Amino acid sequence: MKLNELRDNPGATKSRKRIGRGAGSGTGKTGGRGIKGQKSRSGVAIKGFEGGQMPLYQRLPKRGFNSRNRKSFAVVNLMIIQKFIDAGKLDAKKTITEEALLEAGVVRRILDGVRILAKGEVTSKVKLEVTGASKAAIDAVEKSGGSLTVKSAASAE
Repeated sequence: MKLNELRDNPGATKSRKRIGRGAGSGTGKTGGRGIKGQKSRSGVAIKGFEGGQMPLYQRLPKRGFNSRNRKSFAVVNLMIIQKFIDAGKLDAKKTITEEALLEAGVVRRILDGVRILAKGEVTSKVKLEVTGASKAAIDAVEKSGGSLTVKSAASAE
């Protein structure tokens, strides 16, 4: 077998239907759209239309509120930070900032800032400086002898 002899199995591929290419093609003139009516015209998109009945998405109750300018944080757990310190990718002696977490590969992107959560525990004495942190995370870091500083929102922008 040679590369130039490679072929698909017979019947595996089917050529596409070319619409509106003359009467002999079988899909000429109206192009398979039938005669007249809304769907025979161009520019018709009736997704979710239920023939005049109230569409399902309008019948269902709506709950809650989504703020258009909510902030999205990169979330990091304490056990991940400890794992990176143990692996030597983060230096516990220096202040660990959001940029240091990004360079070490702890977070993929900073987004609106980094938020530390308290899952797992940190055994090293670390000094963290991030945009946000849970109360439990701050307590856990201070219990290990370190400090966790939360930057104000004004300095983050």
